[in-house]
Amino acid sequence: MKKLVLLAFTFMFGIAVMACTGETTTAAPTTAAPTTAAPTTAAPTTAAPTTVAPTTVAPTTTAAPTTTTAAPILVQGVTPTSVKVGNAASTTGAAAAIGVPFNAGITAYFEYINGQGGVGGRTIQFVTYDDQTSPTTGLAHTQTLIETDEIFALVGHFGTWTVGATLGLIEEVGIPMVYAATGINSLYFQESVGNPVMAVQPIYKTDGRIMTARAVNEQIYGTNKDEALPAGAKIGVIYTNDDVGLSIKAGIDQEAEILGRTADMVYQAVTGYSFVTAVAILKASGVSVVILAMNQEPFGYALTQMSNQSLNVPVFSSYVNADVTVVDHYRYNENRPIYVNAWLDIVDPEGLYGFSADYWAFVAVMTAAGYDGLTVGKANYTANAFAMAGYIAAAIFVEGLNRVEEAEEDLTWANYIAAMESEPLDLPMGGLVDWTGGKRWGIASMALLKYGFTDNEGVITEAFTKVQNIQTIEEIEGLDE
Repeated sequence: MKKLVLLAFTFMFGIAVMACTGETTTAAPTTAAPTTAAPTTAAPTTAAPTTVAPTTVAPTTTAAPTTTTAAPILVQGVTPTSVKVGNAASTTGAAAAIGVPFNAGITAYFEYINGQGGVGGRTIQFVTYDDQTSPTTGLAHTQTLIETDEIFALVGHFGTWTVGATLGLIEEVGIPMVYAATGINSLYFQESVGNPVMAVQPIYKTDGRIMTARAVNEQIYGTNKDEALPAGAKIGVIYTNDDVGLSIKAGIDQEAEILGRTADMVYQAVTGYSFVTAVAILKASGVSVVILAMNQEPFGYALTQMSNQSLNVPVFSSYVNADVTVVDHYRYNENRPIYVNAWLDIVDPEGLYGFSADYWAFVAVMTAAGYDGLTVGKANYTANAFAMAGYIAAAIFVEGLNRVEEAEEDLTWANYIAAMESEPLDLPMGGLVDWTGGKRWGIASMALLKYGFTDNEGVITEAFTKVQNIQTIEEIEGLDE
């Protein structure tokens, strides 16, 4: 039997996921976007430096404008003609399948911007090192980027391991960090004006809150599957005893208290990937729904054990688990539907082939950079969610440069951060990220996807399809009606 995975846009290690709706799963674009949907200016034909910064780039130090702060402001990596940024990402080892396309998305967008002359006459130079999925290596490379390469900003800081190991350094130095490819709770700050840490994708705590709000309020229960979860119904939670699981659980705890469901929660922690006892306890407890607080690999094991023990209740999980490859369609049961969050939305029923203009702009930029499957030595990343993440990280960074330029301010760290805090920022292929007033919450609104598959004469097509548009927590709770 053939198995066809169609447009399963999947981000692992805490990056984002979006899948298309059922009506569009047959249109997997792999070539350039039509010219009518491309960005308004052509992407460049020559690439910006991506590995080694030119030796002619000298860091500068600028005194702080009195309108920003009375303290001196450190800036480096900026010349009249260039701005240097960088990251440490996994391009070999366990996470290379994520890091390589992620960096390709960053590089392609910077090439596109450089092809237009850069921002304010400055082109963008991108320096990257392989962190080998190691916190020690990631920390060492981050220190090199800051102290030796003297970059202006970290763009697309990558993975729980490196981000977690370097946050203290970033805050101590004050260097802007735009987009972290993880959702660990240490990225969350309730109110911290001027904080250089600017996370984008949802923090796991927020993810956990939204999972819980949807597990309670989605109208999928009852005889006709059109009712919210009844009062007093038990909610099972299995969480991995690691950074991801505990971070998500913190949000589950908070939302359960907000919704008055604390007494209904049945928690089971797992260490390693043995889910037999945890599933058995939830089944014996008579839970009506299960929340799985974990990332991809244990998520797959948990689903398998629920199948083995016939725990057939709805499942809700994180945006990192919109990955059809960890779902065994042979074990899927309609009485055990699988729902996951998602913070991007590339679907537009009125758009070309059902996709949004933002998506086609991404395709055009990746194609111009050679990531269309037609360039020797380069893969096709036009439908790759990891590349989308890198593209978004680069686009957000450039928006900050544009804001500083439009304000006619000097490009300093403090001015850049203040510009990012000046108003909410529209994400390509997504909603808003709001750093105003020092908020460092990541994205706090998400769509809802549901797993499904079709069998067409032995050809299996699997997808996570959108069943709810992007909503805030308040909208899901019914408090924003």
